Amino acid sequence: MIWKTHLAIGLAVALYFLSHVNKPMIFFPVVLASSFFPDIDSKFSYIGKKALSRPVQWTVSHRGIIHSYTLCIVLSLLIAFFYPVFALPFFLGYSSHLFADSFTVQGIKPFWPLKAVSKGPVITGGKIDRVIFYTFVLIDAVFLGTVLYNLF
Repeated sequence: MIWKTHLAIGLAVALYFLSHVNKPMIFFPVVLASSFFPDIDSKFSYIGKKALSRPVQWTVSHRGIIHSYTLCIVLSLLIAFFYPVFALPFFLGYSSHLFADSFTVQGIKPFWPLKAVSKGPVITGGKIDRVIFYTFVLIDAVFLGTVLYNLF
């Protein structure tokens, strides 16, 4: 999936859970930021184009360990140990990215180092990717409307 599709999905996840968290000003940006994080391993991605991503790209391949629930869970547990307030939003954003990418032609190895691959028919940047993006923009609008309605 392309970065804006991941953003739209991450936004939907953040808005859906927003009313159930104690610190929404932390929760919301962490979900959005972590929904980009797995693509740090690709030099063509939004986050992967940043200079800080280069060392990661030199050491791992795209859609390898970083695109796995194995690393998502390990990192979430480490974050929970040191900064508990960040753990759930990090896990939700990261795992939403993995879930979306599991429907792409490239797929992901969900439980790396196991070789099993979860993949589907979606071509990154293709027609279905765009349909998913626009669908989630509509979902985001509904969720945002619900959040604003509940505030007032």
